[in-house]
Amino acid sequence: MIFFKEVLFALLFIFFVALSTAQPNKSLEKDVDRVILDALRAKSFPGCVVYASWRDSVIFHKSYGFHTYDSLITVRSGDLYDLASITKVTGATLALMKLYEDGYIHLDDPIGRYISGLGKKVGAVTFRACLSHQAGLHPWIPFYQKIKRKNGRFKPNTVGPKSKDFDFAMTDSLYLHKDFYQRIKKWIRRSEVTKDPVYQYSGLFFYLVPELVETLSGVTLDQFLNKHFFNPLGAETVVFNPLAQFDQSRIVPTENDTYFRMEQIHGMVHDEGAITMRGISGNAGLFGNAADLTRIWQMFLNGGTYEDRRYLKPETLALFTTAQFPNLKNRRGLGFDKPLLEYDSVKSSVAKSASYLSYGHSGFTGTLVWADPAHELLFIFLSYRVHPTRENRALYELNVRPTIHQLLYESIYQKKEE
Repeated sequence: MIFFKEVLFALLFIFFVALSTAQPNKSLEKDVDRVILDALRAKSFPGCVVYASWRDSVIFHKSYGFHTYDSLITVRSGDLYDLASITKVTGATLALMKLYEDGYIHLDDPIGRYISGLGKKVGAVTFRACLSHQAGLHPWIPFYQKIKRKNGRFKPNTVGPKSKDFDFAMTDSLYLHKDFYQRIKKWIRRSEVTKDPVYQYSGLFFYLVPELVETLSGVTLDQFLNKHFFNPLGAETVVFNPLAQFDQSRIVPTENDTYFRMEQIHGMVHDEGAITMRGISGNAGLFGNAADLTRIWQMFLNGGTYEDRRYLKPETLALFTTAQFPNLKNRRGLGFDKPLLEYDSVKSSVAKSASYLSYGHSGFTGTLVWADPAHELLFIFLSYRVHPTRENRALYELNVRPTIHQLLYESIYQKKEE
């Protein structure tokens, strides 16, 4: 009888421990709820998904608000968001890390050795300089403006009605010419490169990554990423051009585009340059939900492994996530963003407690992913500050992302003390 009572007590103890660990941290949840509620009231965004894991265990995963301000569709944790410039690291840089490991590229080689037709100036910059934004490349080129005449009509062989040569739909009435990428490459070749390179964020190199990957591997960028990373990781929602695989109702709409496509963007990449790359660009273009994005970034945090499979070497990740030119006041790693060299609560997108070992990337639309190996913490924030317009800066003014990020650090500090 005594033995039975001891066993029963042990089973009840295990049950209650399991129950308590399965429950979210109510204090953390209450604090994050308050930050998000204030942001929703200020119309920083119509809805969002907040995710965090610590030591490879989920400590927060919650959705808030609606797809749009009409409050018709509630945000679900599995909804797909346009990841914007998170594509630079989760797509382009990820592919380049694999090519680097396999000996296809060398970081201090000029990119013109691998990509033809770039001219002497652009072709002379190195992979290391491009990936760390130290190459002196022009910040960006408004492709959608360069294809229009003064009277507002599109130039020949750029955009037009559907035909054999205009075969990629950007809207119901706007189709992209089959050779448009050659125009993009020409504009990049003709762009200015500063004589004395300084830290200057530029997306131009990332438009060239799909060509580079296909030249070296024989498959397109999306096929390369699917084969080596996304499919074996089980990250099924991390895709380019999601409407080819997912119902539109699962995808959150972005901006009401008044610059180029003149319609509500829903299921197609928001970035004007990426859409002229047929939705597959190293600059932007990936969509995904928080859970699947986690698989990729947890692999980063694990030093290149996930569920007993190795994807990258730990030394590769260490190299790419380390600042390359800190002596030139450049905080960036190779592709990856890093904390500010001197913390500034106004300028930073992440918490003050983020260690110098941490890395990640933000997106123009309002997205953010940040990994901190020193604290084994992963933070993902998916939202659209650009809905309905990119002029909305309340997300930044309210410091929504760094505030939530700091709450996560304070929560794990408390856990460590318990």
